[in-house]
Amino acid sequence: MSKHEMLGAPRGAKQRELACTINGEDMKLEVNGAKRLLSVLRDDLALTGTKRSCEIGRCGACMVLVDGKPINACLTMAYQCAGKQITTIEGIGAADGGIEPIQRAFLEEGGFQCGYCTPGMIISVKALLDRSPDPSEEEVEEALSGNICRCTGYGGIKRAVQRAIEWRREAP
Repeated sequence: MSKHEMLGAPRGAKQRELACTINGEDMKLEVNGAKRLLSVLRDDLALTGTKRSCEIGRCGACMVLVDGKPINACLTMAYQCAGKQITTIEGIGAADGGIEPIQRAFLEEGGFQCGYCTPGMIISVKALLDRSPDPSEEEVEEALSGNICRCTGYGGIKRAVQRAIEWRREAP
């Protein structure tokens, strides 16, 4: 069995070098040209915080930041990320090594529920708050419109976002 077959690549698919930064670490990876970012993150790099779910870009469980913008990793070809900064949920954290205030807010306000959608939700909220530190309710709803919570408990998620906004506002 060839290396390509072991990685699940179709026969004859061309390998490409992918140089990018993932969670602050410069990387050079050999990836199949037909491989999606989601597969590279989860299957090749074991960054399993990025969830595989609908695989058609509707649920947001696979949301990651690419150059600070939220994108669905299931819809992004890995080669499109050459030279980009990719941040997964594993790369989100406070400067002191602790958890990010957004993560803490999700824990304290019951925004995580089953937890499957939580990484994508946190990625979307981080992108929003980095872009707009004091968003309106409509901006919050728009930012989360690409993330589906199958537990249907958006109350805790909305409280978590408001708490994260408050903490960020109060931070020195």
